Amino acid sequence: MSRYCLVTDLDKCIGCHACEVACKNENDVALGVYWNHLIQVGPHGTFPELEQYWLSLQCQQCENAPCLEVCPTGATYRDEQGRILVDEASCIGCKQCMDACPYGVRSYDAQKSVVQKCSMCSHLTDKGEDPACVAACCANARFWGDLDDPDSDVSQALASADEAAIHSLADSGNAPLTRYILSEKVAQWIPLEELAPASDTTGAPYFKVSK
Repeated sequence: MSRYCLVTDLDKCIGCHACEVACKNENDVALGVYWNHLIQVGPHGTFPELEQYWLSLQCQQCENAPCLEVCPTGATYRDEQGRILVDEASCIGCKQCMDACPYGVRSYDAQKSVVQKCSMCSHLTDKGEDPACVAACCANARFWGDLDDPDSDVSQALASADEAAIHSLADSGNAPLTRYILSEKVAQWIPLEELAPASDTTGAPYFKVSK
């Protein structure tokens, strides 16, 4: 089975939010809801040695996805290409998958009473096109493809990066496939669980939690 995922080169990302906007437009995502959410990490450090990067959060396409295990209707499923998708017609809006997701990247559409998430724009990729977020990235920082295909864009992007610069969100046995490239020359990678909102303002910068 294929292992399709997104790879984001945070060394290149300029935080323009084009991926976020493209996702909402392409998938008609409701106001206040994000399938792809870009958060600003930093700035942190001591002036003038400051670091900052932008982290895109979306479904991590886990190999051992807990959302699949808890869905009582089979609405959350893995298709023939290995992608984790949601069949809205089967979803009863129980939100068990939202509770099971370790990254909080599923959302509830109150108007439709269903749970939604990034589909990697399956309606586009099935036709050989890139996901909307990848196509809209003006910095060429986003890639989509099959990790098991050495000629895919994601495999090529990872192969050209320093191994120490390749990161993923915390793995609690779910084995996330999504990868991020961030080299120390740009900023230190900070685990998601060590980040906290800088204020109560929606979309506020995120900072490293004091220990």
